[in-house]
Amino acid sequence: MIKIKLTIADRVYPLTIAPDQEAALRNSAKKIEGMIKQLEKNYAVRDKQDVLAMCALQYAARVEKQEQNPESNEADRLKTQELIDLIDVHIATY
Repeated sequence: MIKIKLTIADRVYPLTIAPDQEAALRNSAKKIEGMIKQLEKNYAVRDKQDVLAMCALQYAARVEKQEQNPESNEADRLKTQELIDLIDVHIATY
């Protein structure tokens, strides 16, 4: 386990995590920070709690949309695998 600190909405959150989780958590924190800045810019929201609630709502809506359309997820997975296979073939012949 490793200890990291993430800053979200001007607050520091110390976490103890498995090393393989670090990149995903740091990327997620960056995305949340970006969404916070965009919401604050577009909607003139002053209360951080309101901004965080809107971020949570947007992410939950994305998850809900994905769960309602499992065929799309499988199609995306298959397309991604096809692209990976093409890259592998290209690398092998290079």
